[in-house]
Amino acid sequence: MTDFYRGRRLRRSAPLREMVRETALQASDLIMPYFAVDTDDASFRREIPSMPGQYQMSLKQLEESVARAVDCGLRSVILFGVPKSKDPIASEAYAPDGIIQRAVRLLKKRWPDLQVITDVCLCEYTSHGHCGILREDDEIGEVQNDPTLELLAKTALSHVEAGADMVAPSDMMDGRVLAIRRRLDGAGFVSTPIMSYAVKYASAYYGPFRDAAESAPHHGDRRTYQMDPGNAREALREAMADIDEGADIIMVKPAGPYQDVIRMVSDAVDVPVAAYQVSGEYSLIKAAAANGWVNEEALVMESLLGIRRAGAKLIITYFTEDLLRRGLK
Repeated sequence: MTDFYRGRRLRRSAPLREMVRETALQASDLIMPYFAVDTDDASFRREIPSMPGQYQMSLKQLEESVARAVDCGLRSVILFGVPKSKDPIASEAYAPDGIIQRAVRLLKKRWPDLQVITDVCLCEYTSHGHCGILREDDEIGEVQNDPTLELLAKTALSHVEAGADMVAPSDMMDGRVLAIRRRLDGAGFVSTPIMSYAVKYASAYYGPFRDAAESAPHHGDRRTYQMDPGNAREALREAMADIDEGADIIMVKPAGPYQDVIRMVSDAVDVPVAAYQVSGEYSLIKAAAANGWVNEEALVMESLLGIRRAGAKLIITYFTEDLLRRGLK
């Protein structure tokens, strides 16, 4: 018997390392985000300056992008919409023929087995850029919680009626999961799951996304409804509350800087945990790779393995298409 541990025995070759690997990443773990723009220009495809390799797209361009990704093994998408017009009550969010409703119908008609998830929030559709309804002449950005719930539930139902497989409320209003669950159940959609952005922090990592979704608030900020980055135990209260209200999957956002929270939530709940590798995480990796400072492919895989290892079963990441093209199964 040796007098020290020889861990290197199980690291000698790639097949051996793969055989004993504790955490793996596969295509079914990943969800690709897309930004659909309501435009009459079918050729519209604009790269997002702060997110190299990601695009705002017309419905036609969305279909073509998804087609390429499906051919590589894409299983799930989450959709964000950029409407033609915005108003204080986010009318386009729940319009029967809104951009997301049309995008869902398009994708589900062509790929019935593709899991189409929709982001349920109002910030892309409100003229003030907040995730809910404001009081008239509000200069602070104080969102009215309870009046917002009705519009969120209405939006979620319109997505499901269009064919969405799952809805994902991201607004962080108190009680929104219960409001959505009741509305869906009342309309006969008792089998449609809710993936709640239960633990969503007021993060500086969201900056590029607000360029992509054109959703930056015009005044005030979102710290009155998104979580304080210094809080961890609060995450458990938010997660448990949403599960009690009917959430089927719990999400932590952002992912990388909050892996401790992912682990804490994963250990505490008995539903699947998702994590969102957000726009800022994506853009930091792309910028470092563009400067030759890091190996992009290796860093992407390591970052996602870290999120999986922390306890996330599902990961929303802008690197999904790249990984599928590289042969992830």
